[in-house]
Amino acid sequence: MALRSDVLIIGGGQAGLATAHTARAMGWNPVVLEAASSLAGSWPHYYDSLTLFSPARRSALPGRPFPGDPDGYPSRDEVVAYLDDYAAALDADIRTGHRVERVTTTGNGGHEVTTADGEILEAPLVIAATGEFSRPHRPDLPGLGSFSGTVLHSADYRRPEPFAGRRVVIVGGGNSAVQIAIELAATARVTLATRHPLRFMPQRVLGRDVHLWFQRTGLDTAGWARPLLTGGKGTPVMDTGTYRAMIATGNPDRRAMFSRLDGTDVVWADGTRENADVVLLATGYRPGVEYLAGLDEALDAQGRPRHRGGVSLAHPGLGFVGLEWQRSFASATLRGVGADARHVLTALRKRAGDRGVAARTRR
Repeated sequence: MALRSDVLIIGGGQAGLATAHTARAMGWNPVVLEAASSLAGSWPHYYDSLTLFSPARRSALPGRPFPGDPDGYPSRDEVVAYLDDYAAALDADIRTGHRVERVTTTGNGGHEVTTADGEILEAPLVIAATGEFSRPHRPDLPGLGSFSGTVLHSADYRRPEPFAGRRVVIVGGGNSAVQIAIELAATARVTLATRHPLRFMPQRVLGRDVHLWFQRTGLDTAGWARPLLTGGKGTPVMDTGTYRAMIATGNPDRRAMFSRLDGTDVVWADGTRENADVVLLATGYRPGVEYLAGLDEALDAQGRPRHRGGVSLAHPGLGFVGLEWQRSFASATLRGVGADARHVLTALRKRAGDRGVAARTRR
């Protein structure tokens, strides 16, 4: 017999935990299904030196401040510890080791979720909270498949020591690409290969972190601000001035994207060739929502969620939390997932008219 719940939340990282907290605050009894044996989502798998791009005071999930210096920038391990503590304090049914294989609809308009070990759970509402960072994106670059050097994704990178003395080309110009490049440059010769010039954004404006200004000016949630902040020309890199200064020294340097890879060579846009030991792809991630493939029109042809603000365009009881630019610049970040979870759950409740959910909750 299938276990029944008010809300099934797929994913136990920051998005899933924020959604569970919000669901409890709305009077529901959520069940969280996490594939891994522990929580914290992708955070334990990021590189060792990763730090947040927003200060602790702007990096909390709903209901629990981030500990430590409110103006400091938490490390990867501090984020993992925070998420573990957050989960321990949640009054919710959180199940690790439960990898979701598929989601289907039931005859009564609800959803049936099947895990890898055959367990079946049912709920009127399902939230896909596996986020934007569970599936590394590896672009089809010319010659990449036959490159005889080492090819890594930034998801595989941990620390600089294994790259000492090597020639490394990093593909990508976002925050992680630049942070890794700066770190590697201490022991290796590093180039950032990008399609557009790097776009630096000051980390602090008038002595305050730029995320504060995003919130106060409304840029965080203004739809018209996305072209301003992305411009179709790459992700802004948060910088106190250190990154720009390091790149100005020439190691790491930035070059226009290479035309192809050939053997162990990188062939640059001007036709010059250079031997490279490592190509590191800092090319982002894609949502890991393959378990929704059986729901008609839940995903587009590229496998990305079809949604508006995190609310499915095709299924009235399906929502998403943790997607980049889901509703704002802060979506998919610690400080943004709480607001998105509240928006999605409120919209789904209104859309479904609380079809029996509230009644079950009161029992």
